[in-house]
Amino acid sequence: MVLMLPAMMSIGQEEPLTFEKAIQLGLERNFDVKIGINEAILAENDIRIGRSLLLPSLDATNIRTYRREDTEQTFLNDPDVPRVIAGAETTTNNYSLVAFYGFSMDAVVALQRLGKLAEVSELEAKVTIENTVAAIATAYYRLVLEQQRHNVLQTALELSRERVKISKAQYDFGRASRRDFLAAQVDYNADLTALVNQDQVIKNSKVNLNELLVIEPNKEFVINDTITVSDNLRIEDLLDNAYENNKQLLVNQRMQNVAYLQVRELQAQRLPTIALNGAYNNNFLESEAGFLLTNQQDGITLGATISWNLFSGFSLNRRIQGAKIQMQNQRHFLDQFEIQMQSDIQRTFNVYNNSLRLMDIAKENYQVAIENSDIALDRFRLGIANYLEFRDAQVNRLQAENGLIEALYNIKEAEIELMRLSGKIYFTNPYEKVF
Repeated sequence: MVLMLPAMMSIGQEEPLTFEKAIQLGLERNFDVKIGINEAILAENDIRIGRSLLLPSLDATNIRTYRREDTEQTFLNDPDVPRVIAGAETTTNNYSLVAFYGFSMDAVVALQRLGKLAEVSELEAKVTIENTVAAIATAYYRLVLEQQRHNVLQTALELSRERVKISKAQYDFGRASRRDFLAAQVDYNADLTALVNQDQVIKNSKVNLNELLVIEPNKEFVINDTITVSDNLRIEDLLDNAYENNKQLLVNQRMQNVAYLQVRELQAQRLPTIALNGAYNNNFLESEAGFLLTNQQDGITLGATISWNLFSGFSLNRRIQGAKIQMQNQRHFLDQFEIQMQSDIQRTFNVYNNSLRLMDIAKENYQVAIENSDIALDRFRLGIANYLEFRDAQVNRLQAENGLIEALYNIKEAEIELMRLSGKIYFTNPYEKVF
């Protein structure tokens, strides 16, 4: 369903801003989106770090030392004759290559848990993106709505200006009292005040949109004010899509998996831990003082360690018990969110469905009010109708136009929210490489 509202709305400079361009700008510049993407990248980096901990480590070292000392030595076989060496030099050179590998089941499960947490971070980033798109869409069409209200108030002001002219002419020719002329002037000023206030509303609506797009508050755009709404959404399809694509629901499901893995990780600490180590060493010593003038060592060292915690003061049991309770709570969170999601979709769908019905009524009422206003204006010109009848027709027209615009916006707002809840909101993702 497409409703064409008057032409284009201009807010200052002639720079067009389509809805698609607004979404693109928001996703590229919005800080919440950038933070969400960075959090997903950090979570992925944590997985890489966790994987590296399961790999063997290999360290190479080379230690060289040199000493020059004045030495005096007394030997057991000749204690009365000390040996004095001035500036005795000692050189050592040590090469070593050390390998280590440790394996424990709790580390393996911890890596799986990090994987689920990375999925959660990615989904939360997508939640942020969808919420940003929904906020931009709502702000964009709110700006369209406020401009259309401005157009309606402008039309009402023109009618009031015409009424003032007619009342002035009738008063000058003695066909109306000064009271009628003054009443027309008062109503004109009231309509002018409403238009001035609407200008302020439009400016603030523009600032709200610019804030979401992360651009200057006073940036001016030309907005296309055609609102396209869908009138064939079905509650069954929305619920099915939500269970498959609602990112917050998927986050809760992943968090339940995380809680389960947390229990397994703690239970795995009851299993043995195996560590393997090996080393290659090459040591060389050369000394001018002492029993050894030179010493050369070259060889490997191998070892294995198996450790098994037998008792930890029941602390591990208590931690496992707490993790199981947390897993139960996470299940409750998931069930609670499912009910909330269903309720949110049902409530929003009720608003959507009711707004569709109201729009049909508003369209019919709009046509009647326009015709009635035109007739009232002609009758007022001819002096057949008084100013009260004309003002009543004018107010009815204003209310009918506002009702039509409001109904259309309510449909669009509900449609945006339904798309967000069902995980089907449209966006062009500028971070495909991340996801």
